[in-house]
Amino acid sequence: MLTETTDYAKLYRDFRWDIPPRFNIATACCDRYADGSNRLALIYVDEDGTATRTSFDAIAGMSRRFANVLKADGQSRGDRVAVFLSQSLELAVAHLAAFRSGMISIPLFALFGEDALAFRLENSGAKAVVTDEAGWQKLSKIHDRLPDLKNIYVAGAGNGGAKSFWKEIEAASDRFATIDTSSDDPAIIIYTSGTTGNPKGALHAHRVLLGHLPNVEMVHDFLPKPGDVMWTPADWAWIGGLFDAWFPAWYHAVPVVGHRAKKFEPQAAMQLMADHQVRNVFLPPTALKLMRQAEVKHSAVKLRSIFTGGESLGIELLDWVRTTFGIEAHEVFGQTECNLVVGNNARLFPIKPGSMGKATPGFDVRIINDKGEELPRGSRGIIGVRQPNPVTMIEYWRNPEATRKKYAGAFLLTGDLGRQDDDGYFWYMSREDDVITSAGYRIGPAEIEDTLLKHPAVAMSAVVGIPDPIRTEAIKAWIVLRPSFAPGEALAREIQDFVKVQLAAHEYPRFVEFTETLPMTATGKVLRRELRARG
Repeated sequence: MLTETTDYAKLYRDFRWDIPPRFNIATACCDRYADGSNRLALIYVDEDGTATRTSFDAIAGMSRRFANVLKADGQSRGDRVAVFLSQSLELAVAHLAAFRSGMISIPLFALFGEDALAFRLENSGAKAVVTDEAGWQKLSKIHDRLPDLKNIYVAGAGNGGAKSFWKEIEAASDRFATIDTSSDDPAIIIYTSGTTGNPKGALHAHRVLLGHLPNVEMVHDFLPKPGDVMWTPADWAWIGGLFDAWFPAWYHAVPVVGHRAKKFEPQAAMQLMADHQVRNVFLPPTALKLMRQAEVKHSAVKLRSIFTGGESLGIELLDWVRTTFGIEAHEVFGQTECNLVVGNNARLFPIKPGSMGKATPGFDVRIINDKGEELPRGSRGIIGVRQPNPVTMIEYWRNPEATRKKYAGAFLLTGDLGRQDDDGYFWYMSREDDVITSAGYRIGPAEIEDTLLKHPAVAMSAVVGIPDPIRTEAIKAWIVLRPSFAPGEALAREIQDFVKVQLAAHEYPRFVEFTETLPMTATGKVLRRELRARG
């Protein structure tokens, strides 16, 4: 744990990793608190608002029982167990059972279609899947394409070749000796969102949880504190929902609110936080933008910390958060392969709007070239993370070539472009493949998107380069308007002129298209490749 302070330089300088040789996520996040005291672990809220409270004791017992089910059905250490569920008690039980069995869990997004699901299950060689009735409907159509998949457990009645998750648990023993795992033993495969091609499976060790803690503690203003309760709308199928919120919270015995919403509703989110006295949230930028657009307020919401990341908020959104919640939104930077290496905390150093913050204690983050050579401060380059560190993946699953390309010299290459200023703050510029080359300029879309958001008509935007016979690429902006504005040529010209004045003449969007929605990954990142394909 970090020592609470207001001195970032000392906090960073004095930090030392202390990774135990033997470590298991199930033991650390559950069994330590399953001491017969019925300490609260999960508040699960159904669609109708009914809340079910479950203790660490109960979850430990359920996950031991399911570990016995997995073993009895032929799964063994090292086998892959997929978890095809939204936020739920069943999801938590399944992951913890896999961890304590020495197996490798695979979180899968509940909205995946058949092809996306089949790719990940086939690539991972998963032998078992835990899902619900909706997931079973998809799995039943592709089961014959998956020869490795032997057992499907459905959180429901179970039928047609699937087993009932809860009936199997009820019939199993609650005695199970958790496997003695090394901190370096594989624990989980998290597939990338596929923004730059086919998704790759990032294989992480049990130590990955410990690697997340410094950033989570720093950004949540020194989590844990008495009364803390964690919630995120981010799905628990992605590294954000899992390791930016759920697992670190349980590591510190902080109760977690779970809820599977069909879509993010700003007012419902405020009500949920008020009803369950949520104090700590991970709200992706898209969620914050939607809340700002809806002008939500609720006097009973008393947040202590707001953690966000994935894209820059910009000064307008930061100001709205401060006005609405009375606290700062703390941005972070990381990725599935090497997460939470940069972050903010307003008590440690001033927030610079648009900046991702400074390096997390325990991480050496630099701006480098593709050979792993450090570039001078202020230079544009690849954001690199010096190795080794406990949060970095073991490898891309069954993809040694992609694994090799991820490193240069002593650094992991994030594939994101940025710069570091003289004060040590990092500024995100773009993905390497998002860079727009126009009339000899190399232009990152993030800065243009931040400027667009300052216009009173713009709720959300995404910027890409489209082919141009003269300039190589021309800048095009897709814009979602705020409710009181109507699309039209006059408004498009006004927005273009606004960017020219606010940013630069060579960075204004020559083409503007108004749209009701933007294509996004499940983690709230804009799928620019889809926009480029539209032209």
